[in-house]
Amino acid sequence: MTLKTLVVVTSLLVAPVVLTAQNPRPGTKTGTGTGTGTRVIVDPAALTKPLADDWPTFAGDYTSRRYSTLKQINTANVKNLTLAWMTTVATGPRGGLPPTIIGGVGTREFTGGTIKGAVLQVGGILYVTAPDNVWALDALDGREIWHYFWKTRGATHIGNRGAAIWYNSLLFETPDNYLVSLDAKTGKENWFVEIADFDAQYFSTPAPIIVDNHVIVGTGNDLDGPGFLQAVDPETGKLQWKFYTVPMNAGDPGLETWPSLEAAKYGGGHTWMPGSYDPETRLYIFGTGNPTPAYTGVGRPGDNLYTCALVALNVDTGKMAWYYQMSPHDTHDWDTVQNPMLIDATLNGKPRKLVSVAARNGYFFTVDRVTGEHIATTKYGTHTNWSGGLNSKNAPMPAPEKEAVVPGALVSPVEGGTTNWQPSAYSPDTGLVYVQEANSFNMLYLTDPDPRGSMGLGGKLRVEVGSTGKFLTAIEPATGKVAWRRPYANSAGGGIGFLTTAGGLLFGGDGSGNLIAHDAKDGKPLWHTRVGNISNAPQTYAIDGKQYLLVATGDMLWAFNLY
Repeated sequence: MTLKTLVVVTSLLVAPVVLTAQNPRPGTKTGTGTGTGTRVIVDPAALTKPLADDWPTFAGDYTSRRYSTLKQINTANVKNLTLAWMTTVATGPRGGLPPTIIGGVGTREFTGGTIKGAVLQVGGILYVTAPDNVWALDALDGREIWHYFWKTRGATHIGNRGAAIWYNSLLFETPDNYLVSLDAKTGKENWFVEIADFDAQYFSTPAPIIVDNHVIVGTGNDLDGPGFLQAVDPETGKLQWKFYTVPMNAGDPGLETWPSLEAAKYGGGHTWMPGSYDPETRLYIFGTGNPTPAYTGVGRPGDNLYTCALVALNVDTGKMAWYYQMSPHDTHDWDTVQNPMLIDATLNGKPRKLVSVAARNGYFFTVDRVTGEHIATTKYGTHTNWSGGLNSKNAPMPAPEKEAVVPGALVSPVEGGTTNWQPSAYSPDTGLVYVQEANSFNMLYLTDPDPRGSMGLGGKLRVEVGSTGKFLTAIEPATGKVAWRRPYANSAGGGIGFLTTAGGLLFGGDGSGNLIAHDAKDGKPLWHTRVGNISNAPQTYAIDGKQYLLVATGDMLWAFNLY
């Protein structure tokens, strides 16, 4: 089985001009959604509850722990897991039963694609996405109920991280920067609105997050545009607030960490992945991407706030409550967009509300999720060598000799990171965070010595030169100490992210095409099956009292249960 090739289309770069829902492009369709007047599929209030039978949002619930309270499948019986069904989804416009619902404002038809994000499951229906496509499937057998296809203007079709449901409206982002609302029951279009400037090379992959009457949407850009997060009205698409992750005006906070306003305004910090939400504080906590130019930082001396940082915003106003930067002055493309896990713990005899991130740069961080106060910073990448030590805020500072230089610099981890987009998981039963740890090395050669730096991802050559192994690593979040490591036999090990359950299990992959159930206490493998190149993190749900395990391999879904 092979993955289908994704086609990438770009357009000429122009100065970034970000359009909003209040000032859309010609052709933008807005209007009233179906709202609460018909059948309710997901009430936003239900998203605050622990993850159980349904999987109603990107990480299952707001905590991003990826921990399910389901325990029918457990350490004693997981050896009896068997295939319940498998199905392939077909991308692009097509006939048949049911017919494809066609939308979009472009003329291009991208076919092929990989399921790289969360599959929602609500009330026995699976909602599946790939770039330009959404499907509703029967969760009992994989039968297609409806299929929606978006005709695109182009953009980078690297992936789609999933959809969101608000009452009976399903919302998803398109690569060419539209937020689309569908009737979740029929797949028919409610409205769509542009969320980023296509001509400025933005492309949109994140899953939206619903919080009350807000749809939180992010986007990305590999050139020199500013990053931002925004909230829109789920009924109409109207812009509610917009937060830029870099200073945009004279006097903005963080501008002192850039050499000039011009450098800051084109400084990156994109919001590639969804964040977490704390209902008690009403803070939405998310990670930001790398600064730009990405690999040649000579033209942007300073820490470059608020790139490579964890940021907490008031969900109603979009105002920043706190931030914690994890890679000051990054020159390695180490986005800090990994899932922020909301964890409750006792420190020095007092209960604390924490948020932990196993970052791409090889370091593990825990801060207070109410105030942003630093709790722990540790190096979990065994051979991570790019930092010269911690700064006054306990964040690792880059060592100048580990930036790209003409004769080459030996750096670990590689630019893909110790981990990447693949989600970590946390089990309150074991008190451990589980993360992929990749210890690879590359040589970094500077190819553009211009003191102004290079635009976007230009300016250096990277050559991978070896690895000291990949591990399934368990970390104590309050201290950042590694509890144990279990090596992967294959150098490609891991790669898909994790799921933990109340059945004492940790599900993941091994990089060799195997789906594996581990004992969450010590990582011991208890069951595995070979399905091929797994492309999204495992999920679980229950229907009529029966628990299922779900993964994707490219355009194919696999569901397992106990026989």
